[in-house]
Amino acid sequence: MSRRMVTVLQMFALPVLLIVAWWIISTVASSLYFPPLGTILANLGDWLTSGGFVDDVIPSVVNLLVGYALAVLGGIVFGMLIGRIRVLETAFNPIITFARSIPPAAILPFFILAMGATDWMRITVIAVGSVWPTLLATIDGVRGLDPLVEDVTRIYKTSRMRRIFKVLLPAASPLILAGMKTSLAFSIILVVVSEMMASTQGIGHYIFSSQQYFDMPGLWAGTIAMGVLGYLLSEIFFAVERRVLAWKGDQS
Repeated sequence: MSRRMVTVLQMFALPVLLIVAWWIISTVASSLYFPPLGTILANLGDWLTSGGFVDDVIPSVVNLLVGYALAVLGGIVFGMLIGRIRVLETAFNPIITFARSIPPAAILPFFILAMGATDWMRITVIAVGSVWPTLLATIDGVRGLDPLVEDVTRIYKTSRMRRIFKVLLPAASPLILAGMKTSLAFSIILVVVSEMMASTQGIGHYIFSSQQYFDMPGLWAGTIAMGVLGYLLSEIFFAVERRVLAWKGDQS
C-alpha cells in the first residue's frame, strides 16, 4: 500500500467511523432532538434541490467571502501601518484592545438599526468581527522583522514598494497567514450569527427558522451544511497556505 493511500485512510477512517456510529445510534434512538441520520440527509437533499442552494447557500458564501476579504485586506493594510509607525501603534493600541473585546454579536442590533437588514450589514458584521486576528498578527509579524534585514535594504536603496512586497510581507507571512486562518473561523461563525436576525435567506436563517418551527431534521441539515462549507473553505485555505509558504520548505 502506497504512503499516499495510508495518509488518505488515516484522514478519513475516524470521520467514517463517526458517521457510521451516528447512523446506527440515531436509528435506534427514540429522541425527538436526534432524528435518524438518514432522515437528516434526506431533508438536506430536499432543501438543497428545492431552491435552498440558490436561496440560502450561495448568499451565505458570498457574504462570507466578501466580509472575510475585507477583514483580511483591512487587517493587513492597517496592521502594516500600525506595526511600522510607532506613533500609530501608541495611539491605536487602547482602541484596538477595547474594540476587539466587544463580542460582534453584541453590536449586531446596532448594525441592523444603522444599516438595515441588508447584505451589506451582514458583510460589515463579518468584516468588523473577524478583522482582529489578521490585524494583530500583521502587527506582530511586521514588528518582528530583523533590523539587519532592514539595514541591508536601506544600503542597497531598495524602493519602498519593493521593500514591502519583497521583504516585509514575505517575512511576516507566516504570522499573517496564522491570523487569516483564525479570521476565517470567525467569519464562518459570524455569517451564521448575522443571518439569524432580520434575515430572510442564508444558512443561518434556515437553521434559525427550523429551530423556531421545531424542525429538528432541518436544523441538523443546516448545521451539517454549514460544517461542510467550513471544512471546504478551510481545506482551500490550507492549500493556499502551503503554496504561499513553500519558500520555507526550500530554506530548511
